[in-house]
Amino acid sequence: MPACPACWVVSTTEGIAVVPRDIVISPRSVCGANGSNHGRDIVALVVHILITAVAVWVTTALPGIALGDQGGGTDGVATQALTLLVVAVVFGIVNVVLKPVAKTLGCLLYILTLGLFGLVVNALLFWLTSWIAGNLDLPFHVDGFWPAFWGAIIVTVVSSALHGLVRRATSFGD
Repeated sequence: MPACPACWVVSTTEGIAVVPRDIVISPRSVCGANGSNHGRDIVALVVHILITAVAVWVTTALPGIALGDQGGGTDGVATQALTLLVVAVVFGIVNVVLKPVAKTLGCLLYILTLGLFGLVVNALLFWLTSWIAGNLDLPFHVDGFWPAFWGAIIVTVVSSALHGLVRRATSFGD
């Protein structure tokens, strides 16, 4: 039994999300044996959100993916950064809640396509994130399936590369 049953962190390929226990299918407690890992796991959560935000920002270079007003003022940069952080959190929550359901329901398609159906699932989840962002009045928009498809691939590649760099940087002193 975990030391702190109310705290769960779920790792996804797009980052880490904190979710209530009853939503998690296979949780990993953030608490150590003595409950002293909260600080480290909060830092890891923030790093994952920042990495996902950077990955989403990279996707805005694609045609069909827009991040609000691309103005050059300081207010525009701060607004864009906040938008990216919120979109990263929304994307993490969408992935934590819906991706296991999609994998379970689409199991046969994953097998028949040798996993390539995962690209379609990731694109649909990225597109759904755009729709949710629009409903939250966030200036982030994906125009259709193909921009979402390429955007999801870029998010995966960029976030994987950045996670590898962070892992290498943090293990450098070990």
